[in-house]
Amino acid sequence: MRILAFIPARGGSKGIPKKNIALLNGIPLVHYTIKAAQASRYVSDIFLSSDDPDVIQSCEALGVKVPYRRPASLAQDDTTTIDTVLHGLDWWKNKNGYLPDALLLLQPTSPLRTTEDIDGAIETFRASSTQSLISVHKPMDHPYKYMEATGNGWNFLKKADKGITRRQDFRGEFFVINGAIYIVSIDFLLSKNTFIVENETTPYQMPYINGLDIDDPSHLKLAEFYMNMSPITDSSH
Repeated sequence: MRILAFIPARGGSKGIPKKNIALLNGIPLVHYTIKAAQASRYVSDIFLSSDDPDVIQSCEALGVKVPYRRPASLAQDDTTTIDTVLHGLDWWKNKNGYLPDALLLLQPTSPLRTTEDIDGAIETFRASSTQSLISVHKPMDHPYKYMEATGNGWNFLKKADKGITRRQDFRGEFFVINGAIYIVSIDFLLSKNTFIVENETTPYQMPYINGLDIDDPSHLKLAEFYMNMSPITDSSH
């Protein structure tokens, strides 16, 4: 199975200027994702999608070939990931004459995602009967604690069983899509025009820490803390 690791890393960002090459423990953020993909046993090729010369140069320093340049029209704040991926795949087919069997989407904003996470997800995907997979983790707070404002009132998103007040007594399997790993067959992607379809996509559970998403400067500090304190042993970190 040919698996193309697709890494979207545009130059702009609202929360953190040049976020994808912002330093985390002295290393550009995108490097963590590239190194994890390079160490995978299953990734056939790495495709970097960027419009920014600084991002491209930084990634080329790790040995990644970046012949593709993302057009500015697909590097805006409102650009969708699916449009970015489809444009990149069209370019890939025109240049190489074929499409991969599956696409592995790895966003640079998940620096704690390890090679073991990636390979475990790929193995789960290959063994499953579905054509797409997403990474998830357990929520820090139980859904029974969440409430939704409804006009002048509010409702619980999920009502707890009567008499249950302690966290350890909460029932049900709840997960959060963390955005660290998406895997999809090319046929599924092109026919569905999405990565996720309810009851047709396999969830792959990861540790909460490994799924941390970097969205603002405080998350960089949190990731740095986790890297220095957590038992992550992957060589790419």
